[in-house]
Amino acid sequence: MADLPDGGFTLADVIRDRGSRYAVSGGPVAGKAGALAFLTALKRDRKFAKATHNSWAANTLADGPLRNDDGESGAAAIILRMLEREGLQDHIIVVTRWYGGVHLGGDRFSHVTACVRAWFEARREETGR
Repeated sequence: MADLPDGGFTLADVIRDRGSRYAVSGGPVAGKAGALAFLTALKRDRKFAKATHNSWAANTLADGPLRNDDGESGAAAIILRMLEREGLQDHIIVVTRWYGGVHLGGDRFSHVTACVRAWFEARREETGR
């Protein structure tokens, strides 16, 4: 598993659907440089580097909202919206998908949402907030 900065963590194998697998990672970051450093650390793990999509968003005080769909159109907007609703500043969430050969259509959006919710819940359990 990737060694993520500043207490970041990954939930592996959150969802499996029609051959696709999803994981979610996240943690605190400081601005765009911190977000990019987090992604670099995540991708040091070869399985994340070879994933089909690493869609991410970060809500930062220094640089404002940042996001990248990484080919999974609309995924980053969902992640960013959920970060904003949660009130998390200076955090990044990365939803990773390994494509299984079957197009999921709109179900992929519910999978992104479920992954982010799972990460929020795990964070609450870990931090008590």
